[in-house]
Amino acid sequence: MGIESSLIEDLDLSFHPLTQKLWRDFELLFGRNGACGGCWCMYWKLRGKDFSENTGNTTRQMQKAIVDSKVIPGLLAYSNGYPVGWVAVEPRSVYPKLAHSRNLKPVDNQEVWSITCFFVEKKHRHKGITVELLKAAVDHVKAQGGKIVEGYPVETKKSQPDPFMYTGTASAFKRAGFKEVARYSPTRPIFRFVVPSFPQTGSEDVLDLSKCEAV
Repeated sequence: MGIESSLIEDLDLSFHPLTQKLWRDFELLFGRNGACGGCWCMYWKLRGKDFSENTGNTTRQMQKAIVDSKVIPGLLAYSNGYPVGWVAVEPRSVYPKLAHSRNLKPVDNQEVWSITCFFVEKKHRHKGITVELLKAAVDHVKAQGGKIVEGYPVETKKSQPDPFMYTGTASAFKRAGFKEVARYSPTRPIFRFVVPSFPQTGSEDVLDLSKCEAV
């Protein structure tokens, strides 16, 4: 067993959609700074001044209003009952900033779910939680009937501070089974995970016991 696998096993992770019931855990994880710079994971949903002039309590209230409306904006990761990580995942159409991004423009016309942000509690970083959040996000999308999960990690040769890697790393996406499908910028690949579809068993696949010889 690898070191990272052992760490993940020791963490005893579980994943839960963010609902009203878990809002206080979300606040606890994000802290006073709203994860980073008062964002509260609203960066991709607001453009220009709508974001820069509303960070802090306003973006917190915006995110809370989304959760109060019973929309699930992402998943919380728990370790032994304590919130330690977050991944934002929703249909790409709810992220206006993606629609206007040159580097992250649509690959094609297929409907996709987008993973736009990660946040892991500082003392739990570099333990493989991001990879597990990716796997949980895929399971969540599958449960909602989604077929394609898309992500926008950073891939750079230079070491970057953790806050600058909030969309994840290419290596994490690869380890979670994602494949690169496009790259419009040297450091911003687009990765996808296609949810496997299993054909339903039809009547022609049913064994007719009346045609079997007796033993």
